[in-house]
Order: sequence, then C-alpha cells, then structure tokens
Amino acid sequence: MKRFLAGVDEVGRGCLAGPVVAAAVILGENNVKGLADSKKLSQKKRIELSNIIKLKAHTFSIATVSARIIDKVNIRNASILAMEKAVAGLKHLPREIIVDGRDSLNSKHPVSTLVKADNLVAEVMAASIIAKVFRDELMLLLDRKYPKYFFGSHKGYATKKHIDAINSYGIIKEHRKSFGIVKKYK
Repeated sequence: MKRFLAGVDEVGRGCLAGPVVAAAVILGENNVKGLADSKKLSQKKRIELSNIIKLKAHTFSIATVSARIIDKVNIRNASILAMEKAVAGLKHLPREIIVDGRDSLNSKHPVSTLVKADNLVAEVMAASIIAKVFRDELMLLLDRKYPKYFFGSHKGYATKKHIDAINSYGIIKEHRKSFGIVKKYK
C-alpha cells in the first residue's frame, strides 16, 4: 500500500500583488499521468491536470493568505501559514507531509522538507499545479477589476508592465506594501 502522503507547495511568493496560495494533496493509490513542476507546464496543461488532480486525489485543500497579512507577518511566515492552512483543510489526515523547499510546518504528523520536491514527488507536483491554477484564476479576477494593471498577463510579478502601471496609477489594496517598488507608495 502506498504511503498516505500529503504533498504541499505554495505559489506567488515573489509577487508584488495578490495572495500567496498553498495547496496540500493526498493522491493515495491514485496516479495522475503527466505531473511535473507547475512552472514547467503550459497554462493549458496545468488547467487540464488541475481538473484531473481534483477528481482523482484522495483529498486536497487550497488556502490563501492575503497581501494585508503578508505585509504584517512577512512573506516567509505567510507562506508557512498558507501551507499549514492547506494541510488543516484536508478531509483526511496524512501519515506524512512533504513540503517543497526548506520551510517546515507545525503539524502533529511527520514533516519533511525537500528542495525541488515539486520536481520529484507526485503529491507535491500535484499541489504545485492546483495552487498555481487557483492563484492564476484569482489574478484573472483581479485583472477584470483593475484592467490598467494587466494582472492577467503578469499575475502580480514584478514585470516592466506591472511596474509601469504602479508608477502610473499607484497601488491598490491587493499590492504588498512591504515589497520592493510598492514600498514607496505606502
């Protein structure tokens, strides 16, 4: 029998705007073909796999931490909080948790951290994919609300287009006021 393993990953850590999003996935005995690090997949493939993961996973959970909280506790702590919330949202408890990266979680269950786990562990790849798709969808909603910022194209990252929009129009509440160029608009 396969380990009852939860894979955990977060996305949006380096963005200037929007929440940090984390996902936790337990696949159990279910295999999903084509899994990879979400950054290595096309948007179309990520969406396709996200739908399959949600159907086939034993359980999954997605959690967000807002820009306001990120500014209060810093991005590292906000990422950990999002991952802990994702694990807490699982309908079934894992026997073991593997987190992508170096930051561990507080949990009653054994937690291992592994750099590049999103390239190595199916459950972490799955978490990476559903978190990325979910966050991208949130940024598309933000794009509709604030079209001058082009969130649909850069998803909140510090691109030239995004920085030019900040310089032209200032910041909105979804911007992380403790980050880079955004700081000067506090």
